[in-house]
Amino acid sequence: MTTRWALSRSLERISQLCGVFMEDHELRAAVLAELGGVVPFSWFAWPLADPQTCTGMSPMARIPCPEELPALIRLKYLTEAGRWTSLLGSTTHAVTLQAATGGIPALSPLWDGILRRYDVTDVLSTVFGDKYGCWGWLDLWRCGDGGLFTDAEAAYLATAAPVIAAGLRRSRAEQMRRDARLRHAAREPGGGDGPPQCGLPGQAVLTLDAGLGITGRSASAADWISLLQPGPRPYESVPAEVFNVAAQLLAREAGVDSHEASARVPIGYGRWAVLRSFRMEAGKDGEAPLAVTIQECPAADRLEVFARCFGLTPRQRSLLDLAAGGLGTAAMAADLGISHYTVQDQFKAVFAASGVRSRNALLALALGTETRPQTGAPRA
Repeated sequence: MTTRWALSRSLERISQLCGVFMEDHELRAAVLAELGGVVPFSWFAWPLADPQTCTGMSPMARIPCPEELPALIRLKYLTEAGRWTSLLGSTTHAVTLQAATGGIPALSPLWDGILRRYDVTDVLSTVFGDKYGCWGWLDLWRCGDGGLFTDAEAAYLATAAPVIAAGLRRSRAEQMRRDARLRHAAREPGGGDGPPQCGLPGQAVLTLDAGLGITGRSASAADWISLLQPGPRPYESVPAEVFNVAAQLLAREAGVDSHEASARVPIGYGRWAVLRSFRMEAGKDGEAPLAVTIQECPAADRLEVFARCFGLTPRQRSLLDLAAGGLGTAAMAADLGISHYTVQDQFKAVFAASGVRSRNALLALALGTETRPQTGAPRA
């Protein structure tokens, strides 16, 4: 049994890992290594999430059944017991499958449909969220002779969850800054190939059947798929985000969850894609297939994610939107009924949080556009 001292030291190490910038995959790998020393597990799945819609993206996983990925994702989204969106509003951010089902795991569609065939005895689910949104969730699977997860193990993960959430949000914000630096450096003489000089592809559409099997795709789908994280074999040609947004639509239709079936995904150099799922009209056979669209993320969506990643207040978010609309200080003050001094003070706080020196640079960072590097004192 792990001692209290060992648990405390482990939580301190997690706090240290989450307190410095690491790319999100590197951060998750480091945190998993630490968690595994306290909570042994057989398999895991750890996607990030769109902070507003809570829909999964950029997954990191080690599972025994990659060939069943569409079914696994579909059943995960349709399972209410221990669902990450339920944990967001609960008093604890971690729960075991055994506890969530009252000791009857067969009540879980995910366990009954897939996990039991792989000798999974229990699942420890954790959500990483804060007042700015949901940044991801983690499922740890325990198999065979590993037994069940204990209340102490669940409590340990619940204690770590807010710290990990802050680390994931910080990583997402720092990645935006890093992308901006890479984008600027790539456009300097001798800066390398950098991002493509042409725009992003036009809207792509993929159609799926009820089991999330791909039934069709538009010509532009291949271009978008090359920009997104590939799935595991044998689904290298289908980004996991496609399955996730489609599964979220099924969850909405089933009344399991009410969040929108969409996800905003960074694809490098400050560029973002947005994926959305909807139900198409029924064909001659009476079937109404699912559709997933992929397109460049609109400016309003980018600003919304930016505000969450950098922890902006509602007033600061309003000022960011007004600045993106081209308003000056006097117009912003009049629009919000505040003084121009308050406008300037609020922008100074946003500059400090995001590491820029002007509104021009702030909007370039938030929108992924170009600006000249700023020098000298910050200007509000």
